[in-house]
Amino acid sequence: MTEPQTSTKSLAFRGIWPALLTPLHADLSIDHAKLAAHCKSLIASGCPGVTAFGTTGEGPSFSLAERKEAIEQLIKNGIPAGQIMVSTSCAALPETLELTRHAVNAGVHGCLMLPPFFLKGVSDQGVIDCYRYVIDGLADDRLKLYLYHIPQVTGVGLSHHVISTLKNMYPNTILGIKDSACSTEHSVGLANAFMKDLTVYVGFEPDLPEMGRRGSTGAISGLANFMPRVVKRLVTQPDAATTPAERERIIKLLGLLEGYSLMPALKGIMAMLSGDQTWLRVRAPLVALTPDEFKALEKSITAFGIDTKSD
Repeated sequence: MTEPQTSTKSLAFRGIWPALLTPLHADLSIDHAKLAAHCKSLIASGCPGVTAFGTTGEGPSFSLAERKEAIEQLIKNGIPAGQIMVSTSCAALPETLELTRHAVNAGVHGCLMLPPFFLKGVSDQGVIDCYRYVIDGLADDRLKLYLYHIPQVTGVGLSHHVISTLKNMYPNTILGIKDSACSTEHSVGLANAFMKDLTVYVGFEPDLPEMGRRGSTGAISGLANFMPRVVKRLVTQPDAATTPAERERIIKLLGLLEGYSLMPALKGIMAMLSGDQTWLRVRAPLVALTPDEFKALEKSITAFGIDTKSD
């Protein structure tokens, strides 16, 4: 499927679409009611949409059926489909295609897709072929796809050659790049190479002001689960007088989390702020914070201070 060249940058999402943490019941099934309530709270705080089942949401730890049901339940519980982004990445391409088809048919804003993340050392052509399998297999003009680069997790990155090839082949489908490599140099390189035709978003919050100056218009952020307003200010007001101090504050927070596994720690902050320790639950291979770890995290976060009304 080759498409005529057109500009689709204006269709890319804007604002902060938090990378949702996934709340769980005691049996580690998804707590759909709590997830929907979390989404509604984030949207009420000014987020245009939310992102389900990315890295922060433990996406690959859930089955196809669970992930499909969760999106259906979000919509049933009042989250507009057009305000949902879905990470549809799976180790097996037919499953990625199936989840992507389900998301598109549900009417979501767009889909986030990783490169292949089981086999390592694959060629650029292999990565391109994976995306082609899904895009051509779906063959649906409604698909809005965001390329997801997080090589420290996947072991497979997205080269400039892969990105430019896919954008040239599918100019109406590829809307943006989520760069979570946590490298300012890499993110700036992507902006210099592609921001004319694609929106480049970063997952590493300290880089948001730099990318905002270069044309980035939003973010899919883990910290936005409980600090959506400050994350928005960092990217949309990169040269505001308050930005340097807010950026340093975010760097300090990330430093406080360095001694923990990130997703359990983020869930620990949610548990602390909400007063609901069921947020601590995670799916294996992640391990939940121990009572002592949670107590230590609670102490450091209390001292740090998070204002849910302004952050």
